[in-house]
Amino acid sequence: MTAPAAALAPLRVVFVGHVDHGKSTLVGRLIAETGSLADGKVEQIRAQCARRGMPFEWSFLLDALQAERDQGITIDTTQIWIKTAQRGYVIIDAPGHKEFLKNMVTGAASADAAILVIDAAEGVQEQSRRHGYLLHLLGVRQVAVAVNKMDLIGYDRIRFAAIECEIRTYLAELGVDPTAVIPVSGREGDNLTAAAVTMPWHLGPALTAALDRFAAAAPAPDLPLRFPIQDVYKFDERRILAGRVESGRLAVGDTLLFSPSNKTARVKSIEAWRVLTPPAEARAGHSIGITIDQPLFIERGEWASHATDAPIETDVCRAKVFWLGRHPLAKGNGYTIKLATSEVRATVQSIERVIDATSLTPRPGTTVERNEVAEVTLRFPGLVALDDFTRLPRTGRFVMVEGYDIAGGGILSMDAYADQRALVTKRATNVERVEHRVTASERAKRNGHAGTVVWLTGLSGSGKTTIAIELERRLFDLSYLVYVLDGDNLRHGLNADLGFSPEERAENIRRVGEVAALMARAGFIVVTAFISPYRSDRERARRAAGGNFHEVYVKASLAVCESRDPKGLYRRARAGEIADFTGVSAPYEEPETPELLVDTEMQNVAMSVDAVVRYLRQGFRAV
Repeated sequence: MTAPAAALAPLRVVFVGHVDHGKSTLVGRLIAETGSLADGKVEQIRAQCARRGMPFEWSFLLDALQAERDQGITIDTTQIWIKTAQRGYVIIDAPGHKEFLKNMVTGAASADAAILVIDAAEGVQEQSRRHGYLLHLLGVRQVAVAVNKMDLIGYDRIRFAAIECEIRTYLAELGVDPTAVIPVSGREGDNLTAAAVTMPWHLGPALTAALDRFAAAAPAPDLPLRFPIQDVYKFDERRILAGRVESGRLAVGDTLLFSPSNKTARVKSIEAWRVLTPPAEARAGHSIGITIDQPLFIERGEWASHATDAPIETDVCRAKVFWLGRHPLAKGNGYTIKLATSEVRATVQSIERVIDATSLTPRPGTTVERNEVAEVTLRFPGLVALDDFTRLPRTGRFVMVEGYDIAGGGILSMDAYADQRALVTKRATNVERVEHRVTASERAKRNGHAGTVVWLTGLSGSGKTTIAIELERRLFDLSYLVYVLDGDNLRHGLNADLGFSPEERAENIRRVGEVAALMARAGFIVVTAFISPYRSDRERARRAAGGNFHEVYVKASLAVCESRDPKGLYRRARAGEIADFTGVSAPYEEPETPELLVDTEMQNVAMSVDAVVRYLRQGFRAV
C-alpha cells in the first residue's frame, strides 16, 4: 500500500547533466505534469516569450535569472517543490556548463538522490561522466538516468539501449547501480508521469515512478548529535552558544562534549527566537542557542556532541577533492579548510593519485589541475574535529579556500588513520607525579652515560629489528646500559590486548613511547624497533621522552621491502589476508627531519649499525 505524500518527508533530488541536454526543460515540464505549478504560471511565461519574440520554453519556468534567459543556460541552482501521489520532492536544477561546476557542486552537496540527464542524440559526453563522478564524490548513491530528447531520434530503441549500456558501465566502475534508466522527452512530456505510447518497448518506470523508488534519507534527529557553534553572544549574565543542530537532538540536562577542546558541560537552558516558552529539546534543523552550567571558554568552530558518539579528533586525514581553483593544488601548499563552522589551515601532505573523471584513469602526480579529482592526505597543525563522510555525510564534507575564493571541496575519510581523541584524553583524577630522590645526572654519572630513546622507524622489511638487535649487542659490549623494545615482543605481554586497527596501533605506540621514556629516565639507552607509521604517534613519543629522543629513519623502498618480506606479511597483505597493512593498504608517513637516516638499500647491517653508533658517539655527547 502506497503511503500518502504527507506521510513521508520530502526528498531532495538534484538534476544534473551536460549543458544543453535539456535538464531545465525536463524539470519545467515535470513541474507542469505533476500539477505543481501555480495557476496561470504557464500562461505568464508564454506571454513573456511572446513579448520578447521568443518561442516558449519549459525551462523558463525555472531560469529565474535574466542572464539565463539571454544566454539559454542555467547559471545558478534553482530549487522548486513538486509532489507525486507518494511524497513531496525538492527538485534542484543544477547548471551543466563547465564554467559553473561550483554551482553544480553546491546543488548536489545537499541532495539525497540524483537524476543524470543525457541527450539521446548526443549521447554520453565528457561532462556527463564528470557529473556522474561528482555525484559519487559527494556521496549521492541513489541515481537514476533520464535519456532525454527521445523525440529527436524518433524514439529509437536501439540508440537508447546503446546509451543505457554505456552509462551503466561507467557508473558501475564508480560502484553506483542506477535504480532506472528511463527514455523520456521533456518537450513532449513522454514517460514523465505515465508510460508513453511512443515507446511501448520501455517496460521500466516513468520518471515520477523512478523518483518514488528512491529511499528516504535517515532522519537526521536519529543520527549522532552534532551542534557546531556558530557564535557566542552575551546577554545580561548569560553566555549563549548559538548554532544550528546539524544532526541528532539535545535536551536540557544533557552533558555535552565540546571538540576539539574536550571540555564538558551540562545544558542549562535552550534559547530560541520568537517563542513564548524556552524549549526543553532541540533537534536537527533547529537554529538555537544554549547556556551551560559552567563558565567555560567555548568559541566559534567547536562542535558539541554527546560523549558516547563524539566526532573524530585528528591532525591528519584523507580526502577526495574536486579542485576548482585558479592555480593548481600542489603538494606542500597550505589552504583554509571549512568544516561546518570551523575554519582551520591544512597542508597537502601528499597527493596519492589524480583521477581523470571522464576515463576514471588514475595517475600519480604532485599537482591537481582545475576540474580534476584527487585523493590527498591533509595535515593540520593541531587536532581538529571532523566526521568520516561514510558515517555522517553532513559533517563529513568540507570546502577548501585559497585566498578569498572557494577553490575546491570534497569528502573526508579516516581510512587507515586513527581517531586520536583517546590518546590525548586523561581520565585519571587525583593523580600527582612523584619526584625521585635520585637525579638524572646521578644516574648518568654512575652509568657513564645519560639515558635516551633511539627510535628506529621504517617499513616492515626495512631492517629495523635486525639493526636494533645488533646495535644492542654492540653498545652492551662497549659497557653501555642498553635494551631493545621490539614490537612483536611487547605484543606478547604489555600490548597483548591490542589488535591492529588504526586506533589500536596508535595506542600500541603510545604505550611504547611512555615505557621507553620511563626506561630512559632510569638511565637506559632504549632502542625501539617499530614501524610506527604515523608522524603524530612518533611526535607523541618524542614529547614523552623530553629532549632525550633520537629518530632514526631506517629507509628502504616498498619494492625492496616487499622483495625481502622476511615474515611473509606482504604476500598475505596482497592476498587480502591482512587489512590495513602499512605500505599496501595503509599509509606510512616518512619522517620529515629525522636525526639520522640509514639507507638499508645502500648499506648492509654492519654499516648501518656503525652509522648509528657513530651518530650516538659524535652527535650525542652523553654516549
